[in-house]
Amino acid sequence: MDVTKIFGLNVFNDETMRKRLPRDTYKLFKQAIDNNASLPSRVADVVANAMKDWAIEKGATHYTHWFQPLTGSTAEKHDSFIAPTEQGGVVMEFSGKQLIKGEPDASSLPSGGLRATFEARGYTAWDYTSPAFLKEDGAGDVTLCIPTAFCSYTGKALDKKTSVLRSMKAVSKEALRFLHAMEYKAVKKVTSTVGAEQEYFLIDKEMYKKRLDLIVAGRTLFGAPAPKGQEMKDHYFGQIKDRIAHYMKDLDKELWKLGIAATTKHNEVAPSQFEMAPIYTTTNIAADQNQLVMEIMDKVAIRHGLVCLLHEKPYTGINGSGKHLNWSLSTDNGMNLLEPGKTPHENAQFLLMICALIMAVDRHSDILRRSAANSGNDHRLGANEAPPAIISIFMGDELTRILESIAQGKKTTSKSFKSIQVGVDTLPPLPKDNSDRNRTSPFAFTGNKFEFRMVPSSNSISGPSTVLNTIVAEALDEIATRLEKATDIHKETAAIIRDIMKEHGRIIFNGNNYSDDWVKEAEKRGLPHFRSTIEAFKTFNEKKSIDLFEKYKVLSKEEMHARFDIYVDLYSMQINVEAKASLDMVKSLYIPAVIQFTKELAETINQLEEVKGSSVVQKGLLAKVSTLLESAYGKTEKLEVELEKAFNIPHDVSHGFKRATEFRDKVFVAMNDLREDIDKLEAIIPRKLWPVPTYADILFSL
Repeated sequence: MDVTKIFGLNVFNDETMRKRLPRDTYKLFKQAIDNNASLPSRVADVVANAMKDWAIEKGATHYTHWFQPLTGSTAEKHDSFIAPTEQGGVVMEFSGKQLIKGEPDASSLPSGGLRATFEARGYTAWDYTSPAFLKEDGAGDVTLCIPTAFCSYTGKALDKKTSVLRSMKAVSKEALRFLHAMEYKAVKKVTSTVGAEQEYFLIDKEMYKKRLDLIVAGRTLFGAPAPKGQEMKDHYFGQIKDRIAHYMKDLDKELWKLGIAATTKHNEVAPSQFEMAPIYTTTNIAADQNQLVMEIMDKVAIRHGLVCLLHEKPYTGINGSGKHLNWSLSTDNGMNLLEPGKTPHENAQFLLMICALIMAVDRHSDILRRSAANSGNDHRLGANEAPPAIISIFMGDELTRILESIAQGKKTTSKSFKSIQVGVDTLPPLPKDNSDRNRTSPFAFTGNKFEFRMVPSSNSISGPSTVLNTIVAEALDEIATRLEKATDIHKETAAIIRDIMKEHGRIIFNGNNYSDDWVKEAEKRGLPHFRSTIEAFKTFNEKKSIDLFEKYKVLSKEEMHARFDIYVDLYSMQINVEAKASLDMVKSLYIPAVIQFTKELAETINQLEEVKGSSVVQKGLLAKVSTLLESAYGKTEKLEVELEKAFNIPHDVSHGFKRATEFRDKVFVAMNDLREDIDKLEAIIPRKLWPVPTYADILFSL
């Protein structure tokens, strides 16, 4: 397989446009991208025709405006290129107007009250900075997919992409002000960049089909621990088995054809868990690509008789999955703003950027935590396998020491280099990777970027990316304002670093985030600790959060309220599905299996009594199983009652949070209580009678 020949094969990328567009059109198109300008209609017409011809040559008959509604997945409506002729035939047409704007029926997609159900109209607007691509379905049909934003008739964002694009504009604007104040006058554009590492599980398709909980909820609602889990540490970075290697090879090929630079693949910590990582790219493109990654992982798995599980916690007792979001800012002339420099001036800029992140994350750690919240992540965050539910920043000992010394007005040097002078303060050259990584930190500096490690494996990266861009825009806005007013940039730089460290340095923690001591220490520092998704969602409606997103024109008050309503409702629906699946499995599978075992056991006892006159072991076992069965039956009835009470709370906006809280505090707790008995029964009932594959079957069958 020649990667250079297949990479980007199904993408209408820059290379393809350069070949197919007239030189003047290509130049105008690139200028529009570089300047964040509107695309002239005459340019759109030429691009549309070239895009259509390219797609048809590759077998496409339809196009779709591919968008990302607030469901967390993607959506598409397919339209053919055909247009009837007067002679009764058809021609293939695609105009600039069709390329730029679509009008899908959006009545059944969540809007959080931004429009009524009967108001079906929604608009898709072409994101021309993200390249169009081709998708082939199982029937062999090829469709031209045009990445778009999705909004209502009144212009309100009904998707995840619109806020990403707005936040990119905001952070670019404030970063430019900051750089120009620091005398980097040649910089014309700053772009936020992201690389999303993706963790996932694979399961044999036939075993998956026997687990209703995995099918409808994405996670096992029951399951006793396997004799072996991850304690041997033999799976992590272990040799990739042949069946998985074939899957990964096929996955790489499909991703490369779509221009997704998948570079890393390996076994993860838990059995049957894996990871892939791409090279990071522009944030909106990275968000599009990660949605495609998840979709293609699933499709390729089916081809190989597998199913890909993206839930944050498919199995209890072993590690769950997340995304590691690697975030940075880059300029149009190739400068990474989080890269330590070689000159005093470059290091001053670097340290101010680091301080901007410190200010942003400390001031808005609640909002950042919210961006990583979903029902699946509640099973994962705070356990000794994933970042805690408390946000902190890992900076490394040396960089922390330098920042603290500046804050205290002390002369400081890097351990690796001699000191250099910047204005009235001493700043050292800053070596790359000057400290070890901290795998327990939720937000870690890793040499030339920050790694946000709390993001749920099944979620879009658009939410966390939007938050990061927006909170950093605010920090850079404040720093730029101070620099623009300063008479001495060097003195003001040192003063800004001192002020930020004194006010926000509490967010830095380089120790073990898994420890109980850190939880106590974080409380002393006054750091927020949201233990559940529902707690975190409340920040959508807080004035501080609304003011921030409105100030930088990322989300309006109405759009913020809508997201709160939508996500709270999705949380309730997820727990509702899980509860109904639990009841179904217990009543139709587990209780009948246990009754069958007790019947066989009772018959055995009767036979032994006739022959030997004694059956102590069997009677003891029957009593134990019967006690657990009776307990499980009672807990089943309790779960039914709690589910009905929660479900009957009115399904409207004003009661959404109350419903979600009831599902969390009553339904979810009742589900876990029921699981406890069923898992104990699984450990007793003979394997031949147990109605579903066990953890041992699932995790070690690949």
